[in-house]
Amino acid sequence: MKRNNTMNTTEKSKNLTINIGQINTLEVARDTDYGYFLEAKDGDEILLPNVYVMEDEMPMGSLIDVFVYTDSEDRPVATTKIPYAKLGEYGYFTVVDYKSYGAFVNWGLPKDLFVPLSQQKEHFHIGKKYLLRVCLDEQTGRLYATQKIGKYFNREMKGLHQNKELNAIILAKTPLGFKVVADNQYEGMLFSNEIFEDVRIGDKKKVYIKTVRKDGKLDLSLQPIGKQAALSQSQGSIIQLLKEADGTLPFTYKSDAEEIKKVFGMSKKSFKRTLTELIESKKIELRDDSIVLL
Repeated sequence: MKRNNTMNTTEKSKNLTINIGQINTLEVARDTDYGYFLEAKDGDEILLPNVYVMEDEMPMGSLIDVFVYTDSEDRPVATTKIPYAKLGEYGYFTVVDYKSYGAFVNWGLPKDLFVPLSQQKEHFHIGKKYLLRVCLDEQTGRLYATQKIGKYFNREMKGLHQNKELNAIILAKTPLGFKVVADNQYEGMLFSNEIFEDVRIGDKKKVYIKTVRKDGKLDLSLQPIGKQAALSQSQGSIIQLLKEADGTLPFTYKSDAEEIKKVFGMSKKSFKRTLTELIESKKIELRDDSIVLL
């Protein structure tokens, strides 16, 4: 059998308990007609259906990584597939069905993720995408998604500092730029006048903290903060693009600003400064109509 979008199986430590909505490392305990039963340290078991069983890679007693959720009959079940977002994470999901009591979105697993009507800020439409957070109903043990994410933002800024790198997902466009959720917990803003690449709602980006604000929000940048940090990243971008273009690109100091932004994802001012650094360090050569990798 072929591996089905499975998870990395490096060094493992067996889960103490089985946790819904998360990746669990469990022991292959026994084989049945329906699939393998996997066991946590506390003795609880969960079914890995036959469709996900790969006997050659899952011998009895081995530890495997699985995602746990509830099936169509609300029974906890394991899968080797990875959803687009796990519990506490955000994703940009497409609506595949709509009922009077809520919507269902595709999140990469056989059973679609439910978005209750009470968790929608607007009327959902089939085929349209929405930025949602994956949550757990503690009473029923069911996973669901919500569009009402404000209460989940962490306003504690401990450990955050300028230039710290975070993973972010683009939340919404505003007159100032783009709202983002950083590290699945912080509310932040990317400002339009500092964005030199294509950015869309649902995109996942590496961001860098510019300012930790007193209101518990973050001002962010797509480039490292500080001249040297930004320069280093800009140099790497130009060198990489030159390598991909067999060592030559039709750009000079006089190139159009919009073309520079489109190809290199930076302002003309940053581009010119970076070219100078690369020329002085003898990494590239500037010709009349192009730059050449040395």
